Amino acid sequence: MNLLEARHLKKFFSTQKAVDDISFNVEQGSIFGLLGPNGAGKTTLLRMITGILYPDSGEILFEGKPFDPLKDVELIGYMPEERGLYKKMKVGEQALYLAQLKGLKKDVALQLIKQWFIKLEMQSWWNKKVEDLSKGMSQKLQFVTTVVHNPKLIVLDEPFSGLDPVNSNLIKDEIFALAKNGATVIFSTHRMEQVEEICDHIILVNKGKKILDGTIKNIKQDFKQHLFRVGFERLPVTNESLAFDVIRAEDHSLIVKIKDGYSPNDILYYYLQQNVPIVSFNEILPSLNQIFIQLVEGTPTARQFQTETA
Repeated sequence: MNLLEARHLKKFFSTQKAVDDISFNVEQGSIFGLLGPNGAGKTTLLRMITGILYPDSGEILFEGKPFDPLKDVELIGYMPEERGLYKKMKVGEQALYLAQLKGLKKDVALQLIKQWFIKLEMQSWWNKKVEDLSKGMSQKLQFVTTVVHNPKLIVLDEPFSGLDPVNSNLIKDEIFALAKNGATVIFSTHRMEQVEEICDHIILVNKGKKILDGTIKNIKQDFKQHLFRVGFERLPVTNESLAFDVIRAEDHSLIVKIKDGYSPNDILYYYLQQNVPIVSFNEILPSLNQIFIQLVEGTPTARQFQTETA
């Protein structure tokens, strides 16, 4: 079941096409990645699906019904990249105020905020002023204010910005827990390694258009280069085969590329015929970062790709 459906969304600013006919579906309980370079249209998309902006054309469905910003906004938690905290307020006062804006009663909000503060080790911050917080501390506070009302849809724009590795892992674990408990997460970031760790499904937008849509597993398969790493006890003396080319040797392994019309079994068969013991055999799939660069900036040369897969 799809929690959110975007159909042919368009948004223009003067003569600029910020979002140009983009459609996608977000399954309930999934962690969905929205990727793209600066100026691609990501923020405009996020603002439309959170009710901040209205599309010029197209429609958004929420739980199978036309999205109603006035009604459905309480079911959404949005953490923008630009911080939305009141600097002169105290941390506890700020969290309580924002939770009540999302429809929670004061006593319920207080209880839930305290639970989150304990989870994220923020208990001692209650009477600190927001302006006295570091960037990472502000990030944790904003995360709490985004999820405290248990929204059905959580939209996170660069949620790990300013966080050290320990706190990044802490927030990442909470994102997994929220999805496991039924929340749907839309996650936007420039850091491809985080997308590979966290997301089930992604779309890539560039210059206002969607240029990629699929699961991470399927996308990697679509962009694979038929490269394999073959490990040996000792490197073979000869590697002349009709089935593959040797790209390079490294330590006790060879990087090989299968030729058209052949299969991975042909690599194994070739070395078995030579009585060369194979200790490992792995396909090298491109990273999301390589795919991102290939689609946004143009296809890299074979040498660039080979270097990146080392």
